[in-house]
Amino acid sequence: MPKMYRAGLAVADEATATRVAAALEDALGEAIPVSWSETADGWLVEVTWPGKEEPVAAAVRKAAKAAGLRGKAVAIGRLPDIDWVAKSLEGLPPVRVGRFVVHGEHDRGKARANDIAVEIPAAQAFGTGHHGTTAACLAAIAALPHTRRFRRVLDLGTGSGVLAIAIARAWRVPVLATDIDPVAIRIAAENARRNGVARLVTTAAAPGFSHRLLRDARFDLVVANILAGPLAALAPGLARRLDHGGVAILSGMLPAQRTQVVAAYRNQRLALRRALIRDGWLTLVLEKR
Repeated sequence: MPKMYRAGLAVADEATATRVAAALEDALGEAIPVSWSETADGWLVEVTWPGKEEPVAAAVRKAAKAAGLRGKAVAIGRLPDIDWVAKSLEGLPPVRVGRFVVHGEHDRGKARANDIAVEIPAAQAFGTGHHGTTAACLAAIAALPHTRRFRRVLDLGTGSGVLAIAIARAWRVPVLATDIDPVAIRIAAENARRNGVARLVTTAAAPGFSHRLLRDARFDLVVANILAGPLAALAPGLARRLDHGGVAILSGMLPAQRTQVVAAYRNQRLALRRALIRDGWLTLVLEKR
């Protein structure tokens, strides 16, 4: 089991917490989650990561210095050797979003008659549906017009595969699920088999659109739950592969990053149709004009 470290930055207000969290996300990338929450004494920004203390700790100290935080306002240390991800997620209730219900093995068999159930092992933290971005993407998918039939779907940055699996189970259509991380792709493929949609969900390790399956592909729905910077950078490539009238659901950004992302896609003739905020995270639904 790798060593686990946690850093906590105590700040006075939500605006500072949002600014510090955004700086850390830009510095650390999507592989290391950053969270922030209100406490009795103000706001707390937290980062938990496996492996070595550096260079993540250095990035935390840099963000703290830029925000003017010193002394006890910044705490960095090693966690005891416990599987914290599995420990914290044990027994969590299912996440219900419309007809979608994402649950762990411990809740297998509890889905209702009309539920679209997706089982994801509890140890896969970002893919359990409890994160605001995942739940908001599910809400956006559930709210798509019932009269519209999507037939070619891309889940970009699939992680555990939860969104690809949910779409495949709901609509029985093929979904291409890609991720920059080969380990995530292996997990997503395992989860597709676990949920009985291995024939519908094709997985591929690919940074952005650099894969043979994506070069000349066309989609009428793209879901991308990553980060604001990569979302903006991928706008031209995504737009080229999205059909006229196609829909893009984008998540993984803060409300303050909305202008950056919307502008990048407006330049590619994608118009904003809906915006959702869930647990402090922003999700956008856009349509190609």
